Amino acid sequence: MKYLLDTHILLWAAAGKLPQRAMKYIEDDSNELYFSSVSIWEVVIKRHLNRKDFEIQPVLFCRGLHSAGYIELPVTSKHVLTVEKLPTLHKDPFDRLLLAQAISEELVFLTADEIIARYSGPIIRV
Repeated sequence: MKYLLDTHILLWAAAGKLPQRAMKYIEDDSNELYFSSVSIWEVVIKRHLNRKDFEIQPVLFCRGLHSAGYIELPVTSKHVLTVEKLPTLHKDPFDRLLLAQAISEELVFLTADEIIARYSGPIIRV
């Protein structure tokens, strides 16, 4: 199965604090794990806003994801145009774009966010 991981899932994995319910997806070697360039952008922005849950160095975060074998998903106009089709259940532009990427690329979106999990589509809340 192919999964796009939400930014917080990626941060928890990098910190070694992944919830048990998410580990089964990430530790299964038959799964392909993707991260979005949106997640790197989100870390950069929220780190500059002094958010305590985004204290990781963006360069090290990105390097670690590549080293761990995650596949990077760049943002395309197709992804951005898919955002327009989403109902406005969630206000966070990063999460909306991540979900749009998952929908566009036919990936399952793995998230811990209860609001984003309300969308229909390929979403698993862990």
